[in-house]
Order: sequence, then structure tokens, then C-alpha cells
Amino acid sequence: MSLPVTEQMGTRELTVRGVLLGGLITLLFTAANTYMGLKVGLTFATSIPAAVISMAVLHMFKNHSIQENNIVQTVASAAGTLSAIVFVLPGLIMVGWWNHFPYWTTLAICAIGGILGVMYSIPLRRALVTGSDLPYPEGVAAAEVLKVGDTTEGAQANKVGIRVIIMGSIASALYLVGTYLGVVKGEIRKNFRVGNTSTYIGAGLSMALMGVGHLVGLTVGIAMLVGVVISYGFVLPWQMYGKPIDMIDGVFAHQVRFVGAGTMAIAAVWTLLKILGPIIRGIKEALVSHRKQRAGQTVDLTERDLPMSVVLLAVIASLIPIGLLLWDFLRDTAVHGGISGLILVTIVFILLVGLLVASICGYMAGLIGASNSPVSGVGILVVILTALIIRATHHATGVEESKVLVAYTLFTAAIIFGMATISNDNLQDLKTGQLVGATPWKQQVALIIGVIFGSAIIPPVLSLMHQAFGFQGAPGADPKTALAAPQAGLMSSLAQGVFGGNLEWNLIGLGVLIGIGAIIVDELLGHFTDRMHLSPLAVGMGMYLPIMTSVAIPIGALLGVGYDKWAQRAGGDVEGKKRTGVLLATGLIVGEAIMGVIYAGVVVATGNGSVLDVIGDSSYGNYAEYVGLIVIALMTWGAYSRVKKMAVARENASTSQ
Repeated sequence: MSLPVTEQMGTRELTVRGVLLGGLITLLFTAANTYMGLKVGLTFATSIPAAVISMAVLHMFKNHSIQENNIVQTVASAAGTLSAIVFVLPGLIMVGWWNHFPYWTTLAICAIGGILGVMYSIPLRRALVTGSDLPYPEGVAAAEVLKVGDTTEGAQANKVGIRVIIMGSIASALYLVGTYLGVVKGEIRKNFRVGNTSTYIGAGLSMALMGVGHLVGLTVGIAMLVGVVISYGFVLPWQMYGKPIDMIDGVFAHQVRFVGAGTMAIAAVWTLLKILGPIIRGIKEALVSHRKQRAGQTVDLTERDLPMSVVLLAVIASLIPIGLLLWDFLRDTAVHGGISGLILVTIVFILLVGLLVASICGYMAGLIGASNSPVSGVGILVVILTALIIRATHHATGVEESKVLVAYTLFTAAIIFGMATISNDNLQDLKTGQLVGATPWKQQVALIIGVIFGSAIIPPVLSLMHQAFGFQGAPGADPKTALAAPQAGLMSSLAQGVFGGNLEWNLIGLGVLIGIGAIIVDELLGHFTDRMHLSPLAVGMGMYLPIMTSVAIPIGALLGVGYDKWAQRAGGDVEGKKRTGVLLATGLIVGEAIMGVIYAGVVVATGNGSVLDVIGDSSYGNYAEYVGLIVIALMTWGAYSRVKKMAVARENASTSQ
């Protein structure tokens, strides 16, 4: 319930120290999310760990408030979420258009898309936050963390929480260092033939992936496993029939993943159809509230958004930088004639489709949480639509012109994707703010600041990753060390397929049929029970992500379920114990990601991609994956056992005070 207006007057909320602290936390989580997005195609919500760190720091100052802590996590989570732009931008490297990430252009793409995402989600707040019964699991959880942390007992819990994050970070970072040394492997895999076809099984040996699984939960984990079974048990063997086994990776990348893309695309369309009504209603309510304020009527602080006049002005003002970016991209290229018309169509497309994807992503965040919300599915749909619109507007007359338009498609889609990522996070944060009595317009300003922070940090991290490792499929990339960047690779292939006329629509169509089947099953489950669901988007993710990712995440989900059941059995402050588990999972992700960024810096500085490898090509390498399996099992067991003890000790200390 929101706090009364009288209780909020004079409360510290949007402060300089809060913004600066949010900016510092942003450095950590944006770098971590950028690395994870490039390595395994997943990012994680940073609201809860940012809130814990904020409360532990601001507790040392006088006059701190729960609303000020909320602003800190809002800034940090906005920037961390914007890093999902890496699902598209590396595609410009992969298609050979860019050979590096130009800083100011990359910053502008992130900033313009992100700010428009904030603007578009403002009228959606009334439809999808205050005027709906969407659960917003992570927004509610973050609010509970803030409420508990605002108490004396909460201050002790925050100190324990930071120790848990640090412990998890050290554990996952140490295992990753072991993979760089060659002592252990980062994955375990086995290719095998079945009759006249072949497939493979495997799993990533990554504590970060298990942390992701803990956060996304069992429902998403099971749906991803369903996708794994479909891809590796049926689609891959079908596509590999009669082919040599050494083609298996190429067949998966260029054929099987398109089936998963079709599943995710139809799931995104289904989501949009379900939320059109609430979107329209929310826009109407926002306009009514604005008219009341202009007429002099009193509106509660917790209902005051940035005025619609500011929103409309920002959207209109964005036309200029968007137009300049698009013109700068196309000038001096092989595209001749009709450039002005192409740019005009593209601008209109960006503004209209941006509103749709903001709505879809905001709804999905409210339904299943920002971590679970697969914006990748929306990105796939956006790339296909963008490519079709651009092709219809300006028909390519040669190979070089087609290459330009493929890159132009990815460039355009990146701006739209920035809107998607921020709206995915924005509404989650606004839900948290609603529950702790925050002022919406101040949060919206904080979100814009977070976008600017993230936009400044993402380009150098991307450049570092490119220089150190490269991206799979990009010209000159080493397939052994290159980062997978799976979404960027898939979206590049989709754009090239549309303009090359060789996009395998039959495979996408098969994915659509599978997605329709998943939608029907999910709707039936929802009709008969509230406890079981089959997320069509998660099924699609399980189909198109590499099996190393798709299997490790459900394992982490099982660990999370086991930990939560322990918390239930232990009794006492059950929710506090569960939150401690969430912080461990966050630490596992952050530690590996930050170590990956540090290692990238070492590689760039030395010019040696195997600078730490002490094993080399020795015979030990044949056993390293089995050693890794044992080591990671022991380390994970040790981390969870230690956290259980810390959670109990924290509760006992709070009780005795």
C-alpha cells in the first residue's frame, strides 16, 4: 500500500548521493550483464542486489529513507537492464559492417532507445502497474527487501547479504579462473550417432548459469528443458539425417535455431494480443490524470508521473537524433536513391513498433519478472518485421546494396531493442516504487539517469569483449575462444535471410506450429491449475540456446527449489532465508561475469588469448571436463551449505537483539 502524502513530504528521495551511488553500482552490474549476455545470451535483474548494497551503504548516513534506496536500485537496474542491447549490436560485427564499436554512435543508440523506452512506459504504468493484477514477482520482492532493510534487523541482514554476494562471486570467479588455466573445463559434451543421424548432449560447467537458474525458477527451467528435448531429440536428428557428424554445430546454428526463433516470435505475438486492451486503457487514464493536474486538482504524490506533455515532447524531439543517426549510417554507402523516403519510413516504424514492444515487454515483466521476460523473442520479431519493411521500402539492386540494408536493419532494430529492454525493467521498478510509497516522476527521472550511465559504460565493455575474444561467426573470429552472442548471431542470420531470399520460412513455420502447441498447453494448464505453466517463450529459448546453457539453467532452478524447501523446513524468517539464496545466486553470476571482464582486459593488454593456460595440449586436457564436473559440484554444494549457515546465524543474531 502506498504511503499517505503527508508521510512523504520532506522525505529524501531523488538525491545526489543516491544517484552517484546508483552510478557506481551500475559500473559493476552493467559490465556483468554485458558479459553474460554475450557469453550465454541471458541477463539477470539487478534490482534486489542493488537494493541490498544501497541499504548497506546509505545506512552509514543520516536521514536516509526507503524511497532514497529505491532510487538507487532504480538507477542501477535501469543501466544493468539496458545491457541486453548486446543481443543485437554485435550483429553489426558479425555481418562484417563494423570492425569495432564506435563509442559515440553506440552510446547514442543505447541512450535514444533507452530514453524512449522510459517515455513509452510512463502511460503504461496505469494500465500494467496500478490498474492490473499482474504479480510483478521481482518488483514485489525488491519492495519487500527495501521494507525489511529499513528496520534495525534489516541493517544486519544487509551486511550478511553483502557477504553472501561476495562469497558467491569469489566461488564462481575461482572456477572460471580454473577454466582459463585449463585445470577444469567450462562444459561437458558428447556427440553420438543414432542410426543414420546424430545429435549431442552436454551441459555448461558454470556456477553463473546455475545462479541464473536459481533466479528464473523451476517453471521456466522445465519449459527450457522441453525446448531442449524438442531441439536435440527431434529437430536436430531430423536435420542431421544422412549428414556427417562434424556438421552438427553448423546444422544447429543455421537450421535448428530458426525453429526456436519461430516459437519465440509467435509467443511474442500472442502476448501482444492479450494486452492491447489494458494498454489503451492505461493511456486514456494517464491523459485524464494530466488534465486533472493542469486544472489544479490535487493528485497524490504516488500517482504523479512525468507530464504527458513532457513525454510527447521527448518523443517528438527524438526524431531529430534518430534521423541523424540513420542518415549518417546510410551516407556514402552503396544505397542510392530514395534515402530520404527510407529514413522517413524507418523513423515512423521505430516510433510505432517501439510502443508495441514496450507494451509487450512491460507486460511480460509484470507476469513473470524481468529476469524471466525473454526480450529475445521480441527482438527476433522486431528484426524480421524491420527487414521486411525495409526490403519493401527500398528493394536492393545488388549484393553490396543488400549488405548495407542488412546492417541497416540491425542498426534500426538495436534502437527499438533499447526501448524493449528499458520498458521491461521500468514497470518492474515502478511496481516496487508503488509498494514503498515512491513518487513515480522521480523514479522516471532516475530511470533516465540510469539509461545515460549505462549508455556510457556499454560501448567500452563491448569493445573490450570484441578485442579479447571476438564473436562466433564474425570475420576472423577464433571459434575456440569467441563468445557465442547467440541472439546477435541469430538475428544477423534472420536479416541476411530476408534480403538474400534464402530465409528458411519452413523452419520458422515449424517453430510457429510448436509455439502454438505450447500456447495451447499453457492455456489449458492455466485453466485447470494455477501451479503449473508451460511458458511458450521459455520453450523457444530452450530450443535455440546452445544445450550447454539450456541444461545448466534448469539444474540451477532445481538447486533453487531445493534451497527454498530447506528454508520452509527450517522455519522462522522463511522469506529472509529465501532472499539470502537469491543473493547467493546473484553473487554466482556477478563473480564469473566480472572475472570474465577482467580476463578480457588481460588478454587485450598481452595480446595473448591463452595467457593463463598452463595445461596446453597435454593429455590431462582429456580429463579436465570430468575433473570440472566434480569440482563444480563440490564448490556449489559448499556454497549453498555455507549460505544456509549464514542465513540461520543472521536470523539468530537479529532475534537476540
